[in-house]
Amino acid sequence: MECTCIRHTELPHTSKLFADFVPDRDAAVVEKLDSAGAILIGKTGMHELAYGVTSNNPHFGTIRNPWNTDCIPGGSSGGSASAVASDMVFMAMGSDTGGSIRIPAAACGIVGLKPAYSEVPTAGVVPLSHTLDHVGPLTSTAADAALVYRALLGDVSASAPIPVPRDQLRLAVPRPYFCDVLDVDVRSRFEEAVAGLRSAGAQVDEIAIRHAPDIASIYLRIAPAEAAAHHAATLVNMPERYTVPVRQRLEIGREISADDYLRALSERQVLKREVDAALAGHDALVLPTLPIPAPPIGASVVRVDGIDQPVRSLMLRLTQLFNLTGHPAIALPSGQTTAGLPCSIQLAAARTDALLRVAVTCEKVIQV
Repeated sequence: MECTCIRHTELPHTSKLFADFVPDRDAAVVEKLDSAGAILIGKTGMHELAYGVTSNNPHFGTIRNPWNTDCIPGGSSGGSASAVASDMVFMAMGSDTGGSIRIPAAACGIVGLKPAYSEVPTAGVVPLSHTLDHVGPLTSTAADAALVYRALLGDVSASAPIPVPRDQLRLAVPRPYFCDVLDVDVRSRFEEAVAGLRSAGAQVDEIAIRHAPDIASIYLRIAPAEAAAHHAATLVNMPERYTVPVRQRLEIGREISADDYLRALSERQVLKREVDAALAGHDALVLPTLPIPAPPIGASVVRVDGIDQPVRSLMLRLTQLFNLTGHPAIALPSGQTTAGLPCSIQLAAARTDALLRVAVTCEKVIQV
C-alpha cells in the first residue's frame, strides 16, 4: 500500500503533560502503516488527551473545520479529519473512545471507521478508557477505509470489499432515542438517505434499542473512572499541566465508586445483547452520526427544536453506544445543510469486514 498519511499521536502535541517527553518508538498502528509502505508525513493536533469533542486545544492551538473555519472540526481526532477533508493526505489515524473518529469525520464530511473492539492494536496510544478505546482510519471513501483497515491487520494484499447487492441489503433504523433530538437539516438529510436506500432496493426496518436512554449514564460511570485511574499520579503531582475542563472530568472520575463502575460494566452487557439481537436479522444498523452540524468554535450550547442543548453531550449522543458494545461502526457523508456544512449517517454491524461491504454499497446510494 502506498499512501500519504498522518499519524495520530498523543505526544507531545495535545497536552503539556508530555511537553518534555520524546517517544522512543512509534505506536503499533504507525509501525503497521510504515511496514505496509505508507508515507508518514507528520502529526496532527487534537483535543487534549483525547478527552473532548471540539479539538479546541489551548495548549497548542485551535483546529478549524475546512468547510467553515469558524466552526469546530469535531473531536477528539479533529486535526486528522481536517487534514483528510482538506486533501492534505490520503488518510489519517484517529482514536475513538466515545466517537472521536466518527464525530470529526461527520463534522468534516469524510469517512471515519471505528473497527470492532481490540481488532486494531492500541499499543503506543495514550489510554483514555481502556475498555472503550479504539483506533482506526479517517479517509475520503469507504473503500479507502477498508484498504487501511486491512493494512492495520497486516494484510497488504487485500482487494476492495465486494459490495452487498442493493436488493439484498437488510438494514434497521433504531429510531427511538437516536432520532429524537436532531437538527432540522440533519433530520432531512438522514430521512433522504433512508428513503434512497429503500428506493435502491434495500429492506429497511424500524426497530428500537430498549435501553438506549441508559447509554450516557453507563458511559459516564466507565470512561471517567478508567481515565482517572490512568492519570491518578500526574493528576495529583502535576495538576497545572491539565486544562481546567479536562482536569475536572478526570476529578469527577475519581469520585465514581467501585460499585457504580462494576454496575455499569454489567449494564453495558445488556446494551451489547440488545445490539446483537437487532443485528441478528440485519446486515447493519443505520442512524445519524451527529445530531447537529459542526457548531461554531467556542459554542457550549446549540439550539435544537427550540431548546438549548450542551454541545459535548449532544455530539456524543449517537456514537457512544458502539464503544460500549464494541461493535464496529463507520461514518459516511450524506449531503449538506442549507448552510453548506456536512451531514453524516452511521452504520454499525456485527463484524468489521461485513460493515465495510455494506458501507461501500450505502455510500454509492446516498452520494448519488
